Amino acid sequence: MSVSTADVKKLREQTGAGIMECRNALAETGGDFAKAAEVLRERGQQRAEKKSGREAKQGLIEPYIHAGGRVGALVELNCETDFVARTEQFRTLAHDIAMQVAATNPSSVSGEVAAAQADGAEEELPLLDQPFIKNEKVTIGELVKQHIASLGENIVVRRFVRYELGQGE
Repeated sequence: MSVSTADVKKLREQTGAGIMECRNALAETGGDFAKAAEVLRERGQQRAEKKSGREAKQGLIEPYIHAGGRVGALVELNCETDFVARTEQFRTLAHDIAMQVAATNPSSVSGEVAAAQADGAEEELPLLDQPFIKNEKVTIGELVKQHIASLGENIVVRRFVRYELGQGE
């Protein structure tokens, strides 16, 4: 099947995948955008899993201050190269994760569900298992994997800290 450049461009804008990947996915699915997007997502997940063992020592520390300066968060987000760490896409991911930490106050980055608070509150989800506050259909872990697939490098949320005025030890 012949795939038009307009269709490739449209799919690329929707998914952020490469031109050839979009063209191949559209050809494979007979021009069906939904199926092509799903094919690209699956391939991206496979690529992300392959890269997960690679060392990520570059990156940045992203601050986020909210609620008139009453809540703040710092997130260390690592990648493999300084080149990727300076991209707008990586910086936006770091900012979104810092905003998530400020909004939800997770107890840990990953792992099993955190133990219940002493006051009897419900169990907390680790950061990577939480639904993304900007798109509840995606977890933070899936969001990171999507960026791994599109940037082509391993990305790791190393650690975070959250501060709230009047709270602390």
